[in-house]
Amino acid sequence: MTDSIDTTERRPIDVTNLDGYGFPALPWSRPRDLLATSPAGLEIAFFLGTLRPDGRPHSAGIGALPHDGDLYIVSGPGTRKSRNLAANPAATISVRLKGLDLVLEGEATRVVDRATLERVASLYREGGWPAEVEGDAFTAPYSAPSAGPPPWHLFRFRFHTAVGVASAEPYGATRWRFES
Repeated sequence: MTDSIDTTERRPIDVTNLDGYGFPALPWSRPRDLLATSPAGLEIAFFLGTLRPDGRPHSAGIGALPHDGDLYIVSGPGTRKSRNLAANPAATISVRLKGLDLVLEGEATRVVDRATLERVASLYREGGWPAEVEGDAFTAPYSAPSAGPPPWHLFRFRFHTAVGVASAEPYGATRWRFES
């Protein structure tokens, strides 16, 4: 959302080269830096993958805010994605960054502590969305239509696995594993 997103260094505990063409493993710094420095005006499409309670998959376009090594997403409590996450926090986030397709696997858990809500709301405001904390959720004059009506819950997505496939030089495909 902003050019000055605060990211905490998360270092992979395991790196696996998945490339079948002889290219070296990609450094984690490549996707990390692309996520952290994407300009506010750049349209980057993130997709959240969840499971319905009956096991069927669900995917939804979302906005995602990188902060402190995690991604934050906002969703109304009545939306399919929020209901799915309430039943099962396991999720994926997929994104096409400049020259790199990235899939993150992890868990999205609801944030209710006031300090984190206030900090993330501040980051959203810096990026142009006038989010305010009301109770344990966000309100604003507007949000994405798919977020449902206010109030909106904040979820912290903490990934344990990332897979990156480079679509521009230097090419390669790599899996990184992280502590949860």
